[in-house]
Parts: sequence; structure tokens; C-alpha cells
Amino acid sequence: MNTPQPTTIDEYIAAYPEAVQARLRAMRETIRAAAPDASEKISYGMPTFFYEGNLVYFGVSKNHIGFYPTPNGIEAFQEELAPYKSGKGSAQFPHDQPLPLDLVTRITQYRLEENRAKAAKKRR
Repeated sequence: MNTPQPTTIDEYIAAYPEAVQARLRAMRETIRAAAPDASEKISYGMPTFFYEGNLVYFGVSKNHIGFYPTPNGIEAFQEELAPYKSGKGSAQFPHDQPLPLDLVTRITQYRLEENRAKAAKKRR
């Protein structure tokens, strides 16, 4: 039996146990505060913030919260992300550690500026 894919971030968060929901809400609120003009959607089955293109994604896995600020977002904060497992465009924040919300804020703001600059260039 297939579980229906969530169509909103609220539905996505509601599908998890309360302890995980609290972490997901913290991620959402942090990203929303860093990019208040971004819209929310579900993309690739994950909560996504969109501003002049996809900004950042986040999602839950068994052992961590995944944060996906694209390869540029990871590269620009490589040193600060060093304590976390990360890939080309992702970082993993283990469930047994506090979320680095200050870092999430700065990465989101970095991506916001990047998308604004890209959009301004296109308009010229």
C-alpha cells in the first residue's frame, strides 16, 4: 500500500513522531526567518523553499535531518559543516545533536543572495 505523498510542508511534518516534528518545525522556522519572501512547496518529496529558483530543501531520514542548500551552499560553508557528514549538496544533522540553526540561517541567507544575483543578471 502506498502512502500518499505530502503536498504541503505541514503534511510532511505531521507524518513524523513529535520529537522529529519539533526538529522539522525548527528547521522550517529558521529558514522562513532567514528568507521571509521565499515560498514553500514540496519538491522531490521534501520541504522546499523557493525564491527566484529553489533555495534550500530539508527532510528527515532515520538518523538525521538532511539539509540541501545546493552544492554552492555546502561549498561556501565547508569549514563550518566539517563536523557533519555532508555530500555534494547536502549536510546531515544527527537526531542526537542540536540543530545548528545559526549555520542554517547563514547558509539560507547566502543562497538567497545567490538566487537574487542570478535573477538580477537574467533581467539585464
